[in-house]
Amino acid sequence: MRKAPARRRGFLAVAAVVVTAIAGTSLLAVLRQPELPQDLRGELAAQVTALLERSSPEEHHHHGHHFEEDAGKIICAVEPFGVSPEEARSVAEVEWVYARHMCAITGPGTDWKTSVRVAGPLAVRIGHHTEVRVPAAGAGYPERVRELIPERLHEEAFADFDDDATLDAARSRFEQAR
Repeated sequence: MRKAPARRRGFLAVAAVVVTAIAGTSLLAVLRQPELPQDLRGELAAQVTALLERSSPEEHHHHGHHFEEDAGKIICAVEPFGVSPEEARSVAEVEWVYARHMCAITGPGTDWKTSVRVAGPLAVRIGHHTEVRVPAAGAGYPERVRELIPERLHEEAFADFDDDATLDAARSRFEQAR
């Protein structure tokens, strides 16, 4: 058996790496939830934002946020990255919304940069029996996130906000509420 020339072996090695990368990317695409339609994403963001902002400080305590009772108004930014069932394409079909969120509380002399804020992934059951679930902070946090968020969405659960406009809108509402 004849050995392939060095140049050909190099080409074959590069081709194998490219094929492996494409196969891995294709597998990830199959395992990840399809991107949410923009109109559905917007409706869910508005609904979850309103839910969080209407919640009392006591309700926020129940889902992991520790705001003082009389500290101010709660302002939130929400960016949905998935739903269950994953094939849902309208709000009426959605049972759970998975999203990144950031909530800040206004207060005397507090600006956006120095406000008390909480952020991270959350799961919200929408509909008649609304429920907000936020993984508890502290040791073991990544594991609690993975337990709360479906595996197909783990990468998104640990990602930063994609849309700066979402945070800018919350920052603007915060300044108006002060």
